[in-house]
Amino acid sequence: MEEKLRECFSEMVVFKDLKKSNFFASLSLPSFLRDWLLKKFSDDEGNFDVEEVADFVHTYLPRKEEWISIKNRIVYENERVQILTKVAIDIDIKTSEISFSIPNFGLTSKETIIEPHIWEEYKSELVNGQETWGVIELGYRFPDDSVKPKIPGKIKMTGFTKFCPYSVDLDYYKDAREEFTVSEWIDVILGSIDYNAAGYQNEEEKLIMITRLLPFVEKRINLLELAPKGTGKSYVFGNVSKYGMLTDGGKITRAKMFYDTGRRTPGFICGNDYVAIDEVKLVTFNDVNEMRSIMQGYMEKGTFNIGGYEGKSDAGVVFLGNISQENMDEYSNMFTELPSLFQESALVDRIHGFIKGWDIPRMNDDLKISGWALNSEYFCSILHLLRDDASYRAIVDKLVEVPEKADTRDTEAIKRIATAYLKLLFPNVRTAEDVNPKRFLRYCLRPARKMRQIIKRQMGILDTEFKGKDVPTYGISELNVDG
Repeated sequence: MEEKLRECFSEMVVFKDLKKSNFFASLSLPSFLRDWLLKKFSDDEGNFDVEEVADFVHTYLPRKEEWISIKNRIVYENERVQILTKVAIDIDIKTSEISFSIPNFGLTSKETIIEPHIWEEYKSELVNGQETWGVIELGYRFPDDSVKPKIPGKIKMTGFTKFCPYSVDLDYYKDAREEFTVSEWIDVILGSIDYNAAGYQNEEEKLIMITRLLPFVEKRINLLELAPKGTGKSYVFGNVSKYGMLTDGGKITRAKMFYDTGRRTPGFICGNDYVAIDEVKLVTFNDVNEMRSIMQGYMEKGTFNIGGYEGKSDAGVVFLGNISQENMDEYSNMFTELPSLFQESALVDRIHGFIKGWDIPRMNDDLKISGWALNSEYFCSILHLLRDDASYRAIVDKLVEVPEKADTRDTEAIKRIATAYLKLLFPNVRTAEDVNPKRFLRYCLRPARKMRQIIKRQMGILDTEFKGKDVPTYGISELNVDG
């Protein structure tokens, strides 16, 4: 299968050796950055020069504690400094001044400037998203007190190189899927996110693992995963994709999550494909009622209004938590250890599906990839692009037969999850007629219903209004089965 993978994807395949090599682990880099480096420095056999990579990392990927030294070089030594990082652009409507921030180092837009000639040169690469990864060159604009108004000193952008130097051909990716069986493709996906498929006992374990990727590939999927410690939740949501965000839990406020009225800046939910809230059992909310109201509205419609600011986003919300062994039972109340936010059925109803994290094996060395696999940076870019492809939802709408008087939220949840599975496992399908009905039932529709069913059971435990109201069985249109 590795030979087939290298033949089909050629330049987008890298040799990952996480089981034996501690070099990249010591660098604490997310997967998409590590694989970008592997692609940049490895030869055709997957070998790379450790010193060469280490030198690049030292030069372009400084640690946060080195930021004062970098500012000294820029401001007082008048050096041009290049770093590989995430950049956020801001355009001031009143002054038309363009600035940027570097979240990873705490540099805010108030301290920066992009001069017009620089903006003209690089704007095509910087306007495609709220945040962009790339190699940014920084210089200093000196203050000038001789003019009115006085010109303050600011760090300025003097150059920018896009992080992804190659174009991602989505149609090629879809066509290449034709060369693999379902079981092979599941293994390809696992390798793409750093897991060794051979380390799993069966296909069910593999499938529940890749369920974590559903918010990567479909817009506004809201999930809850409860699991034991050590199953890799934080790793998947925090390392695999440069388009998502993992919060560390703690105190979550409206300003952090949605919109800061004081600074007039959008929160986590804007500009990301998903926001995963880690250690949700330990999370505290500044104002529970306010957060519940805003969260419910956003999870339902993808919009929010705070102080007159109309916000909109396609980010899914993922809640991650560790619970005790005795509470890992979908037929009893699993939410007893969770914050009061989750004690009302109205918010729980807006969670599309539940991931049974206790069915995912605890991380061990046998689950670490050691072999050829898709570049994580390439793979997460593909999943990001697939989010905008509405053709898969059209296929699901045509295929799925909705039972009479089915609950609207159940239907939407099941269709949304089934669409994500279709994109993930069968990206090669172009029409409903391309879909194998048995495989669609097995890998897309039934898992979607099961995930929603757990949410519905928990709602019945929390609220007598929903007690005994199971999710009905959703079938496939006879027309399409015959076709």
